Amino acid sequence: MKKIKKEIDTKLVKSVNKNVRSSVRKLKPILKSIVGKKVDIAIRDLSFSDKRISKDVKKTISSAVSNAENNYQYDIDNLIVKEAYCGKQVIMKRFRARAKGRASQIIKPYSNVTIILTEKIKQTESHGSKG
Repeated sequence: MKKIKKEIDTKLVKSVNKNVRSSVRKLKPILKSIVGKKVDIAIRDLSFSDKRISKDVKKTISSAVSNAENNYQYDIDNLIVKEAYCGKQVIMKRFRARAKGRASQIIKPYSNVTIILTEKIKQTESHGSKG
């Protein structure tokens, strides 16, 4: 029996942006679109996105890149987005005056955005015989 040993990837860089003024529902498609891409391609895609919130996501990625460069001395060209997820934060509740003395509720949700980058290591292929 062969035992396969999993390597623990220690080259992780994290950046968290708290209190982003958007709902989780609007953030998730943007974050799913950048996972697995190289950092420069992800930033380019977010620059040309029509969504308002993509500017805050781009800022979070740039923060993670500068963390990787300054704190861990990683090469920026090899960085890829390993994980990107969001979570709920506070919900501000406001009221809007309506007809006949009534009021309707306005919900203003906030979110947390977490981006985890990793350094892609080039794998060498062995073209030897089975053995």
